Amino acid sequence: MDLSVSYLGLDLQHPIIASASPLSQSIDGIKRLEEAGAAAVVLPSLFEEQVRTEAASLLPQVRCGTTVDHASTSNSAPVSYENGPDEYLELVRKAKKVVQIPVIASLNGATPGGWTQYARCLAEAGASAIELNIYSLPTDLWLTGRQVESQYEEIVQSVRRAVSIPLAVKSGPFFSAMGEMAQRLVAAGADGLVLFNRFYQPDFDLDHLQVVPSLELSRRSEIRLPLLWIAVLHGRLQASLAASSGVHTSAEVVKYLLAGADAVMTASALMRNGLGHMKSLVNGLREWLEQHDFGSVRQIQGLMDQRSASNPGELTRTNYMRVLQSYWNPYLA
Repeated sequence: MDLSVSYLGLDLQHPIIASASPLSQSIDGIKRLEEAGAAAVVLPSLFEEQVRTEAASLLPQVRCGTTVDHASTSNSAPVSYENGPDEYLELVRKAKKVVQIPVIASLNGATPGGWTQYARCLAEAGASAIELNIYSLPTDLWLTGRQVESQYEEIVQSVRRAVSIPLAVKSGPFFSAMGEMAQRLVAAGADGLVLFNRFYQPDFDLDHLQVVPSLELSRRSEIRLPLLWIAVLHGRLQASLAASSGVHTSAEVVKYLLAGADAVMTASALMRNGLGHMKSLVNGLREWLEQHDFGSVRQIQGLMDQRSASNPGELTRTNYMRVLQSYWNPYLA
């Protein structure tokens, strides 16, 4: 049984990647993910704000740090917001020495600027690829959709100019024309798209009248939006496609592959069930392929993409109507 895939030009033993999470914020964690069977690992994000704070005087010609307090990047010490870019680079360097799987660095930002040049430092530190996580919620009421899209393009172009290693762009789905935006991101320099970023909305503390952060691990139902767009985009973009939401069982892995994903990322399932769950996902994928007489993952990639429908737009509209018409509630009977 051949589970191998290619993602961003990287050869992976199977399509399941450990996405960015606290599990990959230390050398010990990265080693454990490899031992658990992850095909690759994405590190937690290095934030634009961290780079701006520590290296403001060096921008736009960023000088990549070469020395760091090694005590702060011991095998068990996590990378935190306070530790900063130098510690992050050391994590990349050490990870590349101790694991054989690809180590994908994550750069997270919201605005164009010199901070994007730090991507060069990540590449020099040995990152196999960069996942550019663009997380921005426009609250300026006069900022147009086209202006927002142009900012995304500018960020991608800036990072692309800084590095030659593979570049994936992770974004949210909230564009008026996601298909066109996907093409623009690829044209700007993205080698792949990660669908989608999860937008974490704050909550209100009613006792103290404060805004508080709120984080909930993903649910299986969150697969549906990225599943739709991967199926729509597959075969129509010159770029890799990775799924990153709602992967909790091997069923979600198979569905994403059928839609056309090149890689499937998971973090919430590992945090809920432990690192041993990675083997369950891989074994479940293998068992499904065997049960359905497929000899490789590549044979099923894209089998249920938009090409299975003569009119993808009409198909989504028809599905929408069927869902509403098929709902049944005993209290309405």
